[in-house]
Amino acid sequence: MSENLLLHIQNPNDLRQLKENQLPQLAQELRDFIIDIVSVKEGHLGASLGVVELTIALHYVFNTPEDLLVWDVGHQAYGHKILTERREKFDTNRQLDGISGFPKRSESIYDTFGTGHSSTAISAALGMALASNLKGDFEKQHIAVVGDASIASGMAFEGLNHAGVTDANLLVILNDNAIGIDPSVGALKKYLTAVKEGKNPKQNNMIKSLNFDYSGPIDGHDIFLVIKELKRLQQIKGPKFLHIITTKGKGLQQAEENQVQYHAPGKFDRTTGAIHLKSEENLPPKYQDVFGLTLLDLAKKNEKIIGITPAMPSGSSLKFMMDVFPDRAFDVGIAEQHAVTLAAGMATQGMVVFCNIYSTFLQRAYDQVIHDVALQNLPVIFCLDRAGLVGEDGATHHGVFDLAYLRCIPNLMLYAPLNEIELQNILYTASLGLQNPIAIRYPRGRGVVYNWKSEHFGNYKTIEIGKAKLIKKGHTIAVLSTGTIGNNVIEALTKVTDLDKIAHYDFAFIKPLDENLLHTIFTTFKTIITVEDGVIIGGFGSAIAEFASKNNYDANLKIIGIPDEFIEHGTVEELQRFCGIDVKSLENLFSAY
Repeated sequence: MSENLLLHIQNPNDLRQLKENQLPQLAQELRDFIIDIVSVKEGHLGASLGVVELTIALHYVFNTPEDLLVWDVGHQAYGHKILTERREKFDTNRQLDGISGFPKRSESIYDTFGTGHSSTAISAALGMALASNLKGDFEKQHIAVVGDASIASGMAFEGLNHAGVTDANLLVILNDNAIGIDPSVGALKKYLTAVKEGKNPKQNNMIKSLNFDYSGPIDGHDIFLVIKELKRLQQIKGPKFLHIITTKGKGLQQAEENQVQYHAPGKFDRTTGAIHLKSEENLPPKYQDVFGLTLLDLAKKNEKIIGITPAMPSGSSLKFMMDVFPDRAFDVGIAEQHAVTLAAGMATQGMVVFCNIYSTFLQRAYDQVIHDVALQNLPVIFCLDRAGLVGEDGATHHGVFDLAYLRCIPNLMLYAPLNEIELQNILYTASLGLQNPIAIRYPRGRGVVYNWKSEHFGNYKTIEIGKAKLIKKGHTIAVLSTGTIGNNVIEALTKVTDLDKIAHYDFAFIKPLDENLLHTIFTTFKTIITVEDGVIIGGFGSAIAEFASKNNYDANLKIIGIPDEFIEHGTVEELQRFCGIDVKSLENLFSAY
């Protein structure tokens, strides 16, 4: 048996000592290494398996880190991390105090740009290339690897549009695997498929028309061919575009055959590929499924209901509606800005539009929320999945800013349900017609209602806009919570010795606030504690503080939530503990009063 090559590679300098004919063996070892670790530690699998040959070829041909390599949708970059001085600690990937699951500048000189969201690599690499020109360095190479359908985003085209009129030494590599997290959609996918199948004449190439030196498509798993083409392109100045064809999940049969499930499969058997499924019997439902199944039920009764998501039909569970009403449920690809304004356009025509976007991804469409929806007071219903701390994906993906960045927008209502029943009820209420747009935020993971079943459909209750409610009476201290973090408060209060002293109120509506109830609270209690799973600057607690200041209340107000720093990766429980919003921390806080 031949010697293990990967064990002797700490960085790309070691890699470049190998002969080319050794690289296929290294590719197999790198694949096996990724599968071994991810099968036990979890993480993103399919994308990194698909770019193993490309990853090796890039570091073999180019002089990284002097040559600058940017990975788009950074979950492609596991192989890159392993080859760049992080192999020995790769088993800490996405764990508390371990390495990040995405490229991160503070982690390694080989991570030239942080990429957790998509479609940013071309702009970033172009910026680097233009800066090199300004510094008189015309030899440095700048490479953007664009994959997992992120080429279809508007920002990617903005970068291509600019690069095509520069002399920047930029190489854009399209890792074309026809899939993001879900299968790619849209006219661009059809065009790229036609290119792959040889159905487009070479002179009719949209990339060439943008003044790029276009080459390909080539087999991205033929490492010798990829190396040969990279070496050729290395000698060509100006903007270049290499189109490679890869298979997401390459090297693990199940991952190749079921690319959606094996994007991030959880724990699995590294030999057979079988996913270790946990029994879901007697477990509360996932919030995303409550959304998806409820929306489908409502859509069956109201033909004006529309569903929209930017590239996350499975993750958001909009797929339930897409399967039954394909003409009324739209996956628009990685295009959050388009999703929001598309929803606004439909709302002008009387449609009841549910626009489902992960909280962290709505940040990418902030102007559209303000300018196209709220300013025109169009009753779009934003359903923000993955709100709060999301766990191992870390700082790029936590949905902790939404309360702050949405609360300041006029006309926009903001609601965070305590549990899945309240989520159903607000979806139902919104479907009846609203006078204003609304954002409904709910977390990743499972709810708390263990007996939630399909019989809840049809038993909806209308929620009164702007009303909060008392959950537990008390006589000394008032705890005000918003959203599902209120369940931590409920549990923590059961452990407090002097149970009668603390009252608990659920403020599902962050905007508009229930000011009548707040007047009662501030005239009754001298100590008020707010609890949220969003940033404390500008969030729910800030709204309560503003109310107190406006009305000259002098209560002792303590705001508990996400501190003013970017929270890294770890389990949700670990991160809640760090932020002081887990059950034990809240119990200790309440007991101290």
